[in-house]
Amino acid sequence: MDAAVIAKLVEVPDTTSEGAGVEATFEIVQVLKGKEHLKDTKSLKSLYYGDGRKGRLFLILGTEPENMMWSTPTLLTDRGVTYLNEIIKLPATGNKRYVFYQDYLEDQDEMLARDAYDEFANAPYSVLHDLKPEMKHDQLVVWIENLDIAANRRRLYFTMLGVCGSKKDLPMLEKMLNSKDSRSKQGLDALIGCYLTLAGADGLPLIDKLFLANKEAEYADTYAAIMALRFHGTETDVIPKEKLLESLHLMLDRPALADLVIADLARWEDWSVADRLVKLFKEADEETSWVRVPVIRYLMACPKPEAKQYLLELEKIDPDAMKRAQTFFPFQSQAVPARPADKQKPNEQLLAMAEVDDQPIADDNQLSPEDVLTEQIDSAIAPASERPGEQTAMAKPTVTRDVVSTQGDRKLAAAITGKQGPNLAEIPSVGIVQRIFSTTVPLLMTFGLILAISGILWNPGNRPST
Repeated sequence: MDAAVIAKLVEVPDTTSEGAGVEATFEIVQVLKGKEHLKDTKSLKSLYYGDGRKGRLFLILGTEPENMMWSTPTLLTDRGVTYLNEIIKLPATGNKRYVFYQDYLEDQDEMLARDAYDEFANAPYSVLHDLKPEMKHDQLVVWIENLDIAANRRRLYFTMLGVCGSKKDLPMLEKMLNSKDSRSKQGLDALIGCYLTLAGADGLPLIDKLFLANKEAEYADTYAAIMALRFHGTETDVIPKEKLLESLHLMLDRPALADLVIADLARWEDWSVADRLVKLFKEADEETSWVRVPVIRYLMACPKPEAKQYLLELEKIDPDAMKRAQTFFPFQSQAVPARPADKQKPNEQLLAMAEVDDQPIADDNQLSPEDVLTEQIDSAIAPASERPGEQTAMAKPTVTRDVVSTQGDRKLAAAITGKQGPNLAEIPSVGIVQRIFSTTVPLLMTFGLILAISGILWNPGNRPST
């Protein structure tokens, strides 16, 4: 904002429209920011939605100095005024800043509590480690045990407890993990992450039993456990990666959810389960069909000699899945965070989406489908240095249709992205006749619809129409 002031309500119209704001007059008491813009300004007008009690203090923010536009006033308590005057003195970074905000977490003034939480939510994880000597462990435990506290705030407190806690906190966390009360498991991903941080690899059996090996576990709980393991596999070294992989392997015994971890297995270069994934592919039914695309992507990145032969075999079983694997992979950004190009390993081309060949896959005088597939496999697993300037399919700006995705693909992608009908890259052309047919028929149907609508609009009374 260009300006921020503490102002007192001095005049508000006696009558207001119900639910509508009215222009009220405020007297500036203190300028927190933007003195160079306000100069000698003593008062301002802004829309007000309150009950009209004069003398109250408000925080009002302004932008556009040439013609200052003021925000809706925010009511301040005496603590709020003191808070504002303190934070403008704080350094932009450093421990002193977060020690101050820690004292206002769960403050009785909701505005201050929310602002203090936002400060931590926007801070890097390293800030919490720097703050460890100043953390108030016992207070964090009290907040964590308060089931009325919002889930997002509990996540922060679990994360902080993971930094300053000890094995003495494990019984409390285990009680929450085993609880049948859904409120106890609010922020479950952070709860599991905190538990594993303090318990280490010794905590994995409980997580496996409750959420990964348990086929009766709710989907949301299982996914939270996977997120926690993913965090430890990418951000910490508390638990050896081979132990985390053993837990993720349990998901392969749950075919309907196995696709949630296949990208992680490839990301961590765990090629020990290729045979199991091929078996999942072959045994997939309507309820588990979406596992097929991730399996193909895994095999395209797998350096094992048998991976190429597996792909040729699976392509014959489900050629549509092979096409979708080349054009559609909605789990990349969620399941496997992409690393900078200069730090990627050769086989991480799986995570970047292989470039779709511009040549038709099955057309006269072209390579056979098997030959084309072989080239695409070689391209997918080749070292990045051999493919300069490649643009991935996920990065293509033009996205046109989703006709090649199954209902399972679309449902899963919609659940992950929050969008219906996820974007899918254009499929390579497959012959002149099909291209003409797919273009002409929609045009003729559109033209006919326009004629029909025109006949209705220009022929009132339903008289016989030409």
